[in-house]
Amino acid sequence: MTSEPRVLSERYRVDGLIGRGGMATVYQGYDLTLGRDVAIKILDPELARDPGFRTRFRLEAQAASRMSHPTIVRVFDAGEDAESLPDGTTQPVPYIVMELVHGKLLKQIIDEGPVEPERAVTYADGILEALEYSHRAGVVHRDIKPGNVMVTEADQIKVMDFGIARAVSDSSSTVAETTAILGTAAYFSPEQAKGDPVDSRADLYSTGVVLYEMLTGRQPFRGDSAVAVAYQHVSETPENPSELIESLPRSLDVVVLRALAKDPYQRYQDAASFRAALTHALTGKAPTRRQLGTLTSELYGPNPRQAQETARSLRQLSSDTTMRRTQSGPPAAWIWAGVAILAVLLISVLFWVLTLPRGDDPVPSNARIVPDLTGMTYERASEELLAEDLVPVQVERPSSEVAEGNVIRTDPVAGTSVGIQHEITVYVSMGQEMSTVPTVVGLSQDAASAALEQAGLTLGTVIARNDASLSAGTVISSNPDAETSVPAGSTVDLVVATGRVVINDVTGYTVEAATRELEAADTQLTVETQGDASCPASTPPVVTAQSLAPGEVPVHSTITLTYCSG
Repeated sequence: MTSEPRVLSERYRVDGLIGRGGMATVYQGYDLTLGRDVAIKILDPELARDPGFRTRFRLEAQAASRMSHPTIVRVFDAGEDAESLPDGTTQPVPYIVMELVHGKLLKQIIDEGPVEPERAVTYADGILEALEYSHRAGVVHRDIKPGNVMVTEADQIKVMDFGIARAVSDSSSTVAETTAILGTAAYFSPEQAKGDPVDSRADLYSTGVVLYEMLTGRQPFRGDSAVAVAYQHVSETPENPSELIESLPRSLDVVVLRALAKDPYQRYQDAASFRAALTHALTGKAPTRRQLGTLTSELYGPNPRQAQETARSLRQLSSDTTMRRTQSGPPAAWIWAGVAILAVLLISVLFWVLTLPRGDDPVPSNARIVPDLTGMTYERASEELLAEDLVPVQVERPSSEVAEGNVIRTDPVAGTSVGIQHEITVYVSMGQEMSTVPTVVGLSQDAASAALEQAGLTLGTVIARNDASLSAGTVISSNPDAETSVPAGSTVDLVVATGRVVINDVTGYTVEAATRELEAADTQLTVETQGDASCPASTPPVVTAQSLAPGEVPVHSTITLTYCSG
């Protein structure tokens, strides 16, 4: 005999299994109220046992449901049912109801082998279009991977699971736990791997990993454990895709290398810039191998194995400043830099000799050529200038691209002919300009946003949270915390009070027990009681009705409990 199909919340019928993931099982379903096919994602029982997760999951699902875009799988509803266990107890069953998409996961397409470059760019553009929309709405996905991207039967992209990664990561105390739940270490950004605060640029990094995998059929970093892969994301240099598959255009190498930069400030700063670079890569001029090498050195350092030194120069990705060189000779980059400078000087001398004027107008013997000092330390640059009988003048400027203490540029520029003892202005990097996160706890959201803007920071994701003691819009906490020093322009996430609290159905409770629950610290309601003479009294009195329905109510509300007094 066939068992009756399961129905969630007396509305959603659960039909056939679609797939299983690390944290949920997806079924095809049917909305009995609206009469339409849907996809139902039922969360893992281990996650469902955590009350904090269930609250975060509901709030994130509500945020995702407000997004409506052709490249995003719509979230129709989120709820919680209950199921009975063999031991007679019940456990909650959180679920979300989504748009049913007919097609294949991008993961299944990649499993079949590398994707053609034009098709891979089209898919990546679709992912970025979804992220461009979600980032404008203040929602960071945090878990972009091929398993969260659908390709429809019309070859269109649909991104799913917005907000769920945030709920899971906020429920996990360590990076290792989050990795175990999500299984996405291969797509983590360096800041996610280290447990640092993340913003929309983490999604762009993960999209770069997905693009790399589509082009080559493999991920840029692989290891025996999630920790090993996370370490590579923080410190290792990826191989160029064209080195793995020679037929790939080198112009795509430039896009991938930029997207996978360890320093968020060296990546594309928004999805629109990433999309524009992809379009140009298929139509623009291919870079030379030398240009690719220069870009790799700029983004990842001259020697990929000097992981800690590279990370430190790229905006302090590693806090270890005690690394010492173990090379027996000078770094290869210095040798090549010396060769390049020598070549420039030789060419300059040759040009000077060939252009010597003839007759009675000799060239002054005190002419000097300004050398190229870009990237050198100021001490070495000064030595170069003094050796040419030129006078260095140091001027410091903030820079997010050049390591602190190194030369950004000179004035006059390299190659200019000047007189002996001419002053050369040398612009030296002060490193990334930093800002201090102001104290915004207790302020309204508008006031907090203004304070962040005044401090040179940007308002990031705003999460609503119930707090019985705070009015709607009051800031509960910030991430990073107040007085934290962060790069100028960084985003600061806020947790803001909803101005509401959740109450339960207390009918059937004794008046004393109901009053105790409703006046507790997490609700703080004002309780009034009234007798109902139409029914016989009981001892102790029991609540027969409540003036406010179960669910969310405004903070500091007054609720009237009715009991029998006849």
